[in-house]
Amino acid sequence: MDGWNKLQSSLSGLNLGQSANKFAKGFNSSVQATRERLGQVAPDEITELPQEYKDLEARVDALRQAHLALLKVTKAYENESYDYPTQIQESITELSTTIGHGITNFAATNLKGTNLPTPSPVAPQVSQHKTLPHALGRAATNAAVAVQRTPGGNEDKLGKALTVYADVFDNIASARVEQDESIQNQYLRPWQTTLSTSINVAMKARQAVRVSRLELDAAKQTLKTTSPVKQEQARLDVENAEDDLVQKTEVAITLMKTVLENPEPLKNLNELVKAQLLYFAAAAEALSSAQGEIEELSVAAEGEYRKSRDH
Repeated sequence: MDGWNKLQSSLSGLNLGQSANKFAKGFNSSVQATRERLGQVAPDEITELPQEYKDLEARVDALRQAHLALLKVTKAYENESYDYPTQIQESITELSTTIGHGITNFAATNLKGTNLPTPSPVAPQVSQHKTLPHALGRAATNAAVAVQRTPGGNEDKLGKALTVYADVFDNIASARVEQDESIQNQYLRPWQTTLSTSINVAMKARQAVRVSRLELDAAKQTLKTTSPVKQEQARLDVENAEDDLVQKTEVAITLMKTVLENPEPLKNLNELVKAQLLYFAAAAEALSSAQGEIEELSVAAEGEYRKSRDH
C-alpha cells in the first residue's frame, strides 16, 4: 500500500506539463478504483454523492432497462417474416429462381450472333411478402383453384369457402404490412433514438461524475501521504477536484432529469399499441365476416350430407 501511495505522490509531483498531469490523474484514479474494488478503502473515505443524484441514477437505469427489454422483442417487427419461420424454404426457392433468371438473361444477351442456341429473355419473378397472412392467402388461393378445376368444382362448397378465406387473408395481409410499417416508423426508430441519444448522453455524464469522484478521492489520499513541502499544492488539487465533481454532478442531474421528463417514450409506446390495435381490429372484422359465410356453407354441406344418408 505504501508503494502505491509513494508512486502516486511521485507522479503528482512531476512537473512535465498538462499531459503529464492528465496521465498522473488518470493513473491515480485507476489506482483508487482498484483499491475500492478490492475493499482496501474504508467506506467513509469514499465521497458520498447527493441522494438526489443516486435516486436519479436508479430511475435512469430502470428507464434504460425498460427500453432494452421491449426493444429486444419488438425488433422482430423489422423482419416481416417474424410469424412465418417456414419462409426460409420459400426464400431459397426464390433465390434459385432469381439466379436462374439472371443466367438465362445473361445468355440471351451474350450469345447473340454465335452458333450457340440463344434462350429467350424471361421476366423476373415478382417478390412475395414472407408473412403468415400472405402465406395463408396464397395457400388458400391455390387450394381453391385446385378444387374448382375439377368437374363441378365451381359449385363445390369447400372451394367457395377457400375462396372466401383467401380473400379475407389478402385483406389481413395488407393490414399486417401497414401495421409493421407504422411500428417501424412511429415506434421502433424513435425508441432506438431515445436509447442512443438522450439516455446515452446521461450515461456518459454519469461516467464523468464517477471519474471525477475517483479523482477527488485519489487527491484526498495524496494529500494524506504527501510531504509537508507539497501540502499546499495537494490541498489545491483537492479543492479543484471538489469543484469539478460538483459541476459534473450538477450537469448529470440536469441531463438525467431531462431524460426522465421526456414524454417521447410514452408517445412511442402509444403508437405501438395503436398500430397493433388497428391491425387486430381489421383482422377480427374481416375474419368475423368470413366466418359467417363459411359457417353458412358448412351448415348447408352438413344438411346435404345428412339428407343423402337418409335415402
